[in-house]
Amino acid sequence: MSETTDPHHDPEERRRLLDEWLEVRRQIATLEAASAALLSERARIHDDDVTESPYHRDAIYRSMIAEYSAAGHVSKGSIEFAFADAQALNDYFPAVREAFTRGAITAAHVREIARAGALVSEAVRNGRVDATTLALFETAVLVVAEEDSPARTRAHARQVAAALVGESIRDRHARAAEERCVQVRSLDDGLALLTAVLPEELAVAIQDRLTQLARQITRTRAERVPILDPLEPDAEDLIRPEDIALDDPSFAIFGESDTFTTDPLAGLTDPLDDPAHSDDVEHLPADTRTLDQIRADVFTDLLLASDPDEAHGSGLDNIQARIQVTVAATALAGIDDRMAELDGHGPLHPDIARELAGRNTGWSRLFLDAEGMVTEADTYTPTEGMRRFLRARDQHCRFPGCRMPVHRCEIDHNHDHARGGRTRLDNLSHFCTGHHALKHPDIDERHRWSAHARSDGSIVWISPLGNEYQDRQPRRVMFV
Repeated sequence: MSETTDPHHDPEERRRLLDEWLEVRRQIATLEAASAALLSERARIHDDDVTESPYHRDAIYRSMIAEYSAAGHVSKGSIEFAFADAQALNDYFPAVREAFTRGAITAAHVREIARAGALVSEAVRNGRVDATTLALFETAVLVVAEEDSPARTRAHARQVAAALVGESIRDRHARAAEERCVQVRSLDDGLALLTAVLPEELAVAIQDRLTQLARQITRTRAERVPILDPLEPDAEDLIRPEDIALDDPSFAIFGESDTFTTDPLAGLTDPLDDPAHSDDVEHLPADTRTLDQIRADVFTDLLLASDPDEAHGSGLDNIQARIQVTVAATALAGIDDRMAELDGHGPLHPDIARELAGRNTGWSRLFLDAEGMVTEADTYTPTEGMRRFLRARDQHCRFPGCRMPVHRCEIDHNHDHARGGRTRLDNLSHFCTGHHALKHPDIDERHRWSAHARSDGSIVWISPLGNEYQDRQPRRVMFV
């Protein structure tokens, strides 16, 4: 069958499948909203039971959770989260519940909104903020949730909650830091789960450094050299050049006139005789570990040996953890205590930002316009200055929904430079490797994407089917 008559090559068929998939996703979200409503009704019955028998509160709750967990074949923790999300929707977030019922957002969005909104609802219950703050939170968060991924919704919701609640977020961070710990839980098949609860900026930095080390090891696999294991039984039998005695005739090659030289191969097994069973040759298997496996191995090496094992690769000494923090100049100078931001993750205590600033010199001053958007950076030059501006503007890959941080992305021309695209701020964006490749000119036009910048800083991606997907410029300052 020719390409022109094959229905699988028909753009309309691909568009139909996409549209039907989106409709099914909407229906799934609507059904999940109905499921949450049922859990909310059951929670009201629970509350009535507790009112009648307050001394049996724990038993009543455990019984309810156990019944739903067993009936639905769902873990206890998942059911508890589902009940908590359902109650939050019913008690505090009617606008989110309505969007969920329409299928405009998914259960994953609801989960992130409910957990970030817990800070706001707690502040309302304690009288620290007015009850209308919940409506402000909903309005600000739904603007992003209905147009973006759950991951981006999480970061935005945490920013909004921090801005609305204000001072209490710093107290919350201070209290949470006291809960840092390390725990071990046994798993099946000889594995265990090692959990470290740390301040977020440290956890992000640890993950970043492990990733850098793992990538460097991956790049330098071919540079590994055989390393004799001192614990290997055959190690002591391997004859080294410095161990050869010059007066031992078994290690000499004699020539004419009583001349001789030492035989560097004396005592060693010829690997050509039986290379698979040679005791004197170190055979290193090919390193086929995944990035996650390498991260786990380096994590173990660093904790147990203080340095990655030398067999893992070269060039690891100068790799340091990287995080990106945005902080107001007034907070940095101690004039006020405005919250800083750990870019891509959420609010950061200003004291931590000041401490980081005191130990690092790679800070850039940002200038904002009246609407709170970054317009330029100091020490501006056509090269590094533009890069600083773009890092501050983008924060992460500019493909819709992608959260890859900018230091793991590539700066790319939205309109290809080879096709006349100019190197200027409104034609440059950060794209991760995977999404950058989508628009590569070598890709067949039937599968190639394109990206275009708009004056408001948003990036519009056009799919091979002609659909447009907009990625709005990350917000740097919010007014609520």
